[in-house]
Amino acid sequence: MDFSPQKPFERSLPPRERQTLTRLAQQIHQAGGRLWLVGGAVRDALRGEPVPDLDAEIYGIPEQQLEKILKKVGPCDLVGRSFAVWKMKGLPLDISLPRRERAYGPGHKDFTIEADPFLSIAEAARRRDFTINALHWDPLNGELADPTGGLSDLKAGILRHTSPQFSEDPLRVLRAMQFVARFDLTVAPETAELCRALTPHDLPPERLFEEWRKLLVSGKRPSLGLSFLKDVDWIRYFPELAELIDCPQDPQWHPEGDVWEHTLHCLDAFAERRIGEPREDLIVGLGVLCHDLGKPATTVFWDGRWRSPQHEAVGEQPTRSFLARLTRETALIESVVDLVVTHMRPYQLYQAGAGDAAVRRLAVRVGRIDRLVRVAEADARGRPPEKVETFAAGEWLLERAEALALADRQPEPIVRGRHLASLGMPPGPAMGELIKELFELQLDGIFSDLESGLSLARQKLPPA
Repeated sequence: MDFSPQKPFERSLPPRERQTLTRLAQQIHQAGGRLWLVGGAVRDALRGEPVPDLDAEIYGIPEQQLEKILKKVGPCDLVGRSFAVWKMKGLPLDISLPRRERAYGPGHKDFTIEADPFLSIAEAARRRDFTINALHWDPLNGELADPTGGLSDLKAGILRHTSPQFSEDPLRVLRAMQFVARFDLTVAPETAELCRALTPHDLPPERLFEEWRKLLVSGKRPSLGLSFLKDVDWIRYFPELAELIDCPQDPQWHPEGDVWEHTLHCLDAFAERRIGEPREDLIVGLGVLCHDLGKPATTVFWDGRWRSPQHEAVGEQPTRSFLARLTRETALIESVVDLVVTHMRPYQLYQAGAGDAAVRRLAVRVGRIDRLVRVAEADARGRPPEKVETFAAGEWLLERAEALALADRQPEPIVRGRHLASLGMPPGPAMGELIKELFELQLDGIFSDLESGLSLARQKLPPA
């Protein structure tokens, strides 16, 4: 990996973005100020990775003068009036003045924020969370400003806080979780010690959820992030996950250890085969994270073995309680619950040699069989040192689902209320019951087109 500070954005930004950025930096320079790119964009560019979004801080130019300069370069919107933040239209560029932040209370909103274009880079960097996010890069001359030692930490793979102000925002513990997983970092001992002293107190669900989302959608090794939470004793704030620790499993089927270790391996197996669709990867990742939450309540030692009967169904309640603290999005929660309670079905149907009717009914229950196969495959692969090169049950089920055109969708009733109404059946409970009965016959394969469905419906219509 090339950590050269010389023009790192030349290999990370498209030409149009580079040209606009250079023009803006020149305008700022001519007015007596200086534009620095800051934060994650600098970190990622130094790592040679794509940079989808840029953040710039402007030093030495008062707010009103700066806005005039920005509008000369291109259209922009003031999106954070109290924070002095502008967004350049049509470009992935946010521009702000350096600012001071001071906590005056324990809440996540208990901060005073003061923009100050004449703040020093060193002082501005103190409000940032980690040294690798406090790097500044000048696009005009390629100078790298590193007031907190972030470049050496980046090279060494160390995640270290910038200053004691780190403790003013406990969300930074979860930010550490996802950074560790995304960049394969080791948390500095002094930073871990600060994290142990923090609590999530009144952090809103949407802020918590965003860090979990990044862990699952972007983490190269999600296991590292969860292990960090355990090490700093933050796993206790997610008790459904904490219950997995030391929950035993049958070593014949799970040589990797307890349910916690199994879940970590499953998450890494999932991360290896993400498909690059953020929404789908999030739903499947949450399904993998939660798939065995029912085991602590069901695990017993019986007939010489550890067993967890019905743990899939029992996993519904802890999955709901865990997700309820992170999001209010009902559709997302239901999609994940569906995966948890059915995650054993691919193997069970494969073992039973199930027919098309069972596959159709599974598609009704889970919504998308392709999601379920991904969860089940991660479950099968999360058992080192066992090697699972091909997941036969998943391949079989996916092939059957694709043949039925149900890999990524639920079967829909062919015969609907409007069709029964055209046959003279009035709306009401009887119509609803007949629609359900016909749908069951459709799932059984008794009919597969509207004409055949209506023929059956005529036979079942009540007498006039």
